[in-house]
Amino acid sequence: MDQVLETAEKIRSMQIRGAGRIATAAAASLRDFSLGLQVQSLEEFNSEIQWAADVLFKTRPTAVSLSNAIRMVTKYQASDLESARQAVIENADRFIKSSRKAVERIGQIGSRRIRDGDTVLTHCNSRAALSVISTAHKAGKKIKVIATESRPRFQGITTIGMLDKLGVETELIVDSAVRSVMNEVDLVVVGADVITANGTLVNKIGTAQIALSAREARTSFMVAAETYKFSPKTILGELVTIEEREPEEVLPDISKYKHVKVRNPAFDVTPHQYIDLICTEAGAIPPEMSYLIIRERLGWELEEESLGEVSGSHQ
Repeated sequence: MDQVLETAEKIRSMQIRGAGRIATAAAASLRDFSLGLQVQSLEEFNSEIQWAADVLFKTRPTAVSLSNAIRMVTKYQASDLESARQAVIENADRFIKSSRKAVERIGQIGSRRIRDGDTVLTHCNSRAALSVISTAHKAGKKIKVIATESRPRFQGITTIGMLDKLGVETELIVDSAVRSVMNEVDLVVVGADVITANGTLVNKIGTAQIALSAREARTSFMVAAETYKFSPKTILGELVTIEEREPEEVLPDISKYKHVKVRNPAFDVTPHQYIDLICTEAGAIPPEMSYLIIRERLGWELEEESLGEVSGSHQ
């Protein structure tokens, strides 16, 4: 129990950040929790797993990678306790392994869109986006990266650190400088927190403005995303919850102001019309094909989604 609560707090406080990292951390947490569960019946086991799933699910309401990971790990059919335990362990290990492979595959596919001599702009800190960039660099392409600070959490500092270790020539800019440099950029590569049924992107705040600048400058805009970043519930018309975080992230001494309110949305929405390509482990697709990824790759049934359950059926 303590281990689940600790993981949940790390996700909530963004000690664990990034949609992919959140998903794999949740999967590992459920696996380890199931291993340590001292219960006597299948019913008790199912109840405890559901509790853990609920705790993890509530930490970051926008990140569909989290809910998809939880569903994949807790979707099992078992007639006895040990079979259920083994199913959770195997599901979690499978998800973590497939997530790593997906990032590698995205890098292989997406890097083909980067030409020798290109300047690439990236935002926030995305494993998938960085895989595209690093794969191109390792292939011997001479590239330059422009990275945004990605305020207010400054995830861009993590990005430039990773790129620096790889030996990639990198420039750091403040978020508001994006339009000033966009004419120098050949390709924008960002990650994703959520991709909806019609290909709309929900990602780190500031992404939509970058996409708008790229469109106005006729610069290609590519999203790098594992298929578990796609949201099945948006097929039913459900809206994506945009998380609002603590005002202190933006203004630490906010208490000294009497008439000031700070808005701190963690994500924004980029219309699919501004996206040229979504690069997934299943291939590079136009945003309009997102519906097929949800139906064929994720395989959730509409009836199942309509129940609004976090985890799958336990039998």
